[in-house]
Amino acid sequence: MKPRVIVVTGANGGLGVAIAQIFLNESPANVLWLGIHNRREHTDALVQANPERCFCLALDVSRPESWQQALNEILARHSRIDVLVNNAGAHEDALLGTMPLPAWERVLATNLDGVFHGCQAVLPTMISQRAGRIVNMASLSALLAPAGQTNYAAAKAGVIALTQSLAKEVARIGITVNAICPGFVDTEALGPLSKEERAAAQTRIPMRRFGRPEEVAAGVRFLASEESSYITGAVLKVDGGIL
Repeated sequence: MKPRVIVVTGANGGLGVAIAQIFLNESPANVLWLGIHNRREHTDALVQANPERCFCLALDVSRPESWQQALNEILARHSRIDVLVNNAGAHEDALLGTMPLPAWERVLATNLDGVFHGCQAVLPTMISQRAGRIVNMASLSALLAPAGQTNYAAAKAGVIALTQSLAKEVARIGITVNAICPGFVDTEALGPLSKEERAAAQTRIPMRRFGRPEEVAAGVRFLASEESSYITGAVLKVDGGIL
C-alpha cells in the first residue's frame, strides 16, 4: 500500500487514539497528523512512540483560520492530504426548555461547523489530486435522537446530511465522503455513567455489550481504504444492533 497522509481531529480521546493507531498499524509508511484542542496526553504518547510518522496539530475545528494554519503546515511538509477523519466532538446535554444558548452554539460549532470547516479546508487539495477520503463521525443520536440531546442530535443529523450532499458533489472527482454512527462505545464519554446506568444501557443493545474503540476505528479504516472506492454517501452504524 502506498504511503498516505492522514488527518484525524479529536485525536486525544479514546476513539481518536484508536483511529490513529489503526492507521499507524495499516502501513509503516503512513503519516498521521493529529488535531487536538485542549488535552494532549494521549496524542503525546502516540507521537513519542512514532516520532517520524506522527505529528500533533493545535487545531480548533470551529475556527476556519485554525484549519488553514493546520493545512499550511501539513502541505508544507507533504504537498498532499489523502484522508481526513472529522472525529472531534463534544456534548453539553440538557433539556431544550432549559438549555443555555451558549451550550447550543458550542455543540453545533464543534460537531457540525467543525466538519464543514474541515471538509472545506481539504477539498482544494483533494480536488487537485483527484483523490481523497473523508470520513465524518456522526452518532446513533442522529438516527435515534434521545431526550436531553437536542443540540448534539441536531448537529450529528446535520453531519449525515452534509456527508450525503458533499458525496454527490465530489463523486466524479475521485473523492469519497462517508459517515459513521457509533452507538455506545466504551470511552471516556461513558465515564459519567453509574454502574446502574451502564447496566441499563447495555440492556438496550442486542449484543449486550458496549462497543470497543478499535471496532469503530476498523469501520473508519475501511471507509478510508482503496477497497471502499465505490462507497460514498454511506452511513455506517457501529452500534451492536440497536437500530
